[in-house]
Amino acid sequence: MSAPKFRVAICGGGIGGLCLAVALSKYAHIQVDVYEGAGRFREIGAGVMIWARTWRILELLGLAEQFAKVTDVEPTPDVGFEYRRSDIPTGFKWNFVAMPYGCIRFHRAHFLDVFVDNLPEGVAHFGKRLVSYEKGVGEIRLTFADGTSAACDLLVGCDGIKSVVRAQMLRAKAAEEVRPDLLALIEPKWTGTIAYRGLIPAKDLPSADGTRHRTLGTPMMYCGQNKHIVAYTISAGKIVNFVAFASELDKEGRDYGGEWVTDCTQDEVLQRVDKPTKWAIHHLAELPFYVADRVVLLGDAADIFSQIKKKLLKTHLGSGAGQAIEDAFILASVLGATGTNNLDEALEAYQRTRLPVANHVLRSSFESGKMFEFNSSFAEEYSTLGPAIGRQWGFLTESTPEGEAEKALGILRTLASG
Repeated sequence: MSAPKFRVAICGGGIGGLCLAVALSKYAHIQVDVYEGAGRFREIGAGVMIWARTWRILELLGLAEQFAKVTDVEPTPDVGFEYRRSDIPTGFKWNFVAMPYGCIRFHRAHFLDVFVDNLPEGVAHFGKRLVSYEKGVGEIRLTFADGTSAACDLLVGCDGIKSVVRAQMLRAKAAEEVRPDLLALIEPKWTGTIAYRGLIPAKDLPSADGTRHRTLGTPMMYCGQNKHIVAYTISAGKIVNFVAFASELDKEGRDYGGEWVTDCTQDEVLQRVDKPTKWAIHHLAELPFYVADRVVLLGDAADIFSQIKKKLLKTHLGSGAGQAIEDAFILASVLGATGTNNLDEALEAYQRTRLPVANHVLRSSFESGKMFEFNSSFAEEYSTLGPAIGRQWGFLTESTPEGEAEKALGILRTLASG
C-alpha cells in the first residue's frame, strides 16, 4: 500500500526553495506548492559558485547535464582562489587554496533557470507573499498579503534572512517555552561591512603590460586591512563578477538606518563596473532549532548567514548556494522516505543532520571573512594564515552528500521504530 499523499508548501522561490520543489516533485506521495511573493522567479546578483560536493547533488538529482550547459567552466582539478596583498604600493601573491575538482561558476539567473525549467506545471504560485501561518486541526493555514489563503501539512520557510516563517516560529517558541532570548534571533544586525557588487566586461580588464588579466584565468581574492575584493569570471569568461567588501569593525551590531541594498555610482566603486550596487551586510546569530510543529526552515531562513544576494558570510567560503542545495537534498531525502504518520520524525532527522553542519560552516565563514582582512588571530602572519584559510574548506571533503543522506535516513529509521 502506498503512503498517503501529504502537502508541502514552500514559501520562497530562490535556489533552495526551487531545488527542494524539484526534488520533492519526483515523489508521487508528495504534493508540492511553491509560493513566491514576486511576480516571477528571479535572483539578485550575478555570480554563483559551487564546489564538487554540490555538483554531486545535482548529479544525484539528474540535473547535471542541464547545468553543464550553462556553467562557466568545466570542473577541473587544482583550481581555487589566489590570494594577493593589494592595499600596498607593491602587491604580491601570498597564498593559493587549491580545491579538489575546482570551483564551478554560473550566472545566477541561468543557474536558477534550470530549476525553474524542471518544475512541474501548477507547482508555482506568484504574488503570494506570506503574512502569517496558523496551525489548525490536522493542517497549517497560510495567509498571504493579497488576501488569499492556502493549506498544507508541512510548511517550509525558504524566505530568506527576513524570513516571516522564522520570525513567527521564534515568537511562538519564545511564548510557549518562556524563552525571551529567542526574540533576539529574529532581527538581523548590521555587521559593519558594506559590499559593492557589479559586473566588469572581460575585455575591459587588460593587465599593466597588455597581457591577459589574472582574474580571467583564476578566481582572485585581493586582500587588504579591513577590506577585500572577490572576483571571478562568469558567462563563459566574458564577464567578471566583482564584489568589494569594506569593514568598520566598531560598527558591528549597530542599526544601519537605511535601505540594505541601493544603487551607487561608478565613482564610488570602479569606473569599469557596470551598474554597481551597494549592500549593507546583515547577519543573525546561530539558531538552536530548525523545526517546530511541522514548520521547517531551509537555506537563508535557517542557515542565517549574512545577507548578500540575500546572504553573505557563506560567500566567504563560496558555499551559499551549496548549503541551500544540501539542505534541500537532505530534506527531500527524508520526506521522500516517509508518510504523513512519520513527518515529525523526518523533520527531526533533517534537523539533527543539517543543524550542526550549517552552524559549523557559519562559524568558519565568519572567521574566514576576518582572515581575508587580516583581522583574525593570525593577523598578517602569512605562513600560518594561508594554511588556516585552506582548512576552512575542510567541510567540503569531510563527508559526502550520499553519506549525509544515509545518516539522515538512519536517524529517521531509528526514530520511526522507537
